[in-house]
Amino acid sequence: MNDDQHVVLCVDDEENILRSLKRSLRKEGYRLLTASGGKEGLKLLRENNVHLVISDQRMPEMSGTEFLARVKEEYPDVIRVCLTGYTEVDSITESINKGHIYKFLLKPWNDQNLQLEIRQALEQYDLIKANKMLHERVLEQNEELTRINVNLETMVQERTSELEIKNHALELSHAILEDLANAIIGVSAEGMIVLVNRGAQALSLNEKAVEVGKNISHYFPENLKEKLDDVLKTNVPQTLKNYTLSDKTCNVALTPLSGRFQGKGIVVTIN
Repeated sequence: MNDDQHVVLCVDDEENILRSLKRSLRKEGYRLLTASGGKEGLKLLRENNVHLVISDQRMPEMSGTEFLARVKEEYPDVIRVCLTGYTEVDSITESINKGHIYKFLLKPWNDQNLQLEIRQALEQYDLIKANKMLHERVLEQNEELTRINVNLETMVQERTSELEIKNHALELSHAILEDLANAIIGVSAEGMIVLVNRGAQALSLNEKAVEVGKNISHYFPENLKEKLDDVLKTNVPQTLKNYTLSDKTCNVALTPLSGRFQGKGIVVTIN
């Protein structure tokens, strides 16, 4: 069976009524099922994915309204239509008000009207089903969004904690660097001074105070600049012992940066 094909169940204790219903609806493209009473109709509902039920009102053992009330209880999505005579209209009004019946059709019916009513009823079924699926999809997406937000919040909290630890470590590192007795100068690969600690700030090199943003050539002789370039290329530390710097003899250690900063700068330590 085509999954898109509507299944219509016709329930009536008179065989000629069932034949008339089948004849009226056979060109509509539905899969038609028939039952001679409510008990058999419920059995077919259990065995098939029925979309719409047409039931006669006056049947032995179980009336149409009683049968359709059971259908409403057990298969609430199924559209329920009752066939009735003029004299029975008042008896099914309560069932309509209670929602047991979607619509009632009077006997004898007009084939074109019957076809139109059933077509519209099934369109209503498809619309309700589509809205239900959309609602379920929205609920699923909301649950997924909630889960993502919870995970994101956890990740943000973890990342914030990690950054706080790193910032604290960085502040402590700067404090330690500032308090070192040796003069520390950070130099980029381009020769620009990017860091000076308190010891370096106290120096007077080439009769100038060492400042961040200046080029190393403002303070150091050309031969030291050549040593810096050599350390950058080879990535091998060098120590210049008894090096004369601004009429003072000192040891100068040139230490290249490592890891992801390799080749991007050097730490100059003056003792």
